Amino acid sequence: MTESPTPRPIATADLCDAHADKLQIARPEFRIYGGRRSFGGRIHTVQVFKDNVLVRRQIEKTVTDAVLVIDGGGSLECALVGDMLAGLAVQNGWQGIVVNGCIRDAAAIAALPIGIRALNTHPLKSGKRGAGQEDLPVTFAGVTFRPGEYLYADEDGMVVSATKLL
Repeated sequence: MTESPTPRPIATADLCDAHADKLQIARPEFRIYGGRRSFGGRIHTVQVFKDNVLVRRQIEKTVTDAVLVIDGGGSLECALVGDMLAGLAVQNGWQGIVVNGCIRDAAAIAALPIGIRALNTHPLKSGKRGAGQEDLPVTFAGVTFRPGEYLYADEDGMVVSATKLL
């Protein structure tokens, strides 16, 4: 079990000042969860709908400098990430998780050293059919998140760059 090292603070405003013409800037639709207010890393993606089997499969991978972007179709009908998956993500080196959908166990997740952005919370767990796709570009919040590009997030928002900036 490897806990992620404490990263440098990220200032998305500074990144926008220096690189605005090279960034995609997400619409401010997400709430901040997790014990890390800022995070960043190389993007990995999954596209699912009310089913988190592929989310777990990604989180089970040991990574360095990585952020999982979950396109849950914006569903507010169940949670795709809870405290168990968030804890596993910490153990496996994930810096953050962005959920175009809901999480649950928000109080427990707040104590974990990981950055999480989601639309909201919902107490119902997701289905377990294994439907969805992995490692493909996903688009929401006005941004296309491509595997291998970089996401940076803090209290001011989220930005995506084709190249590593920090």
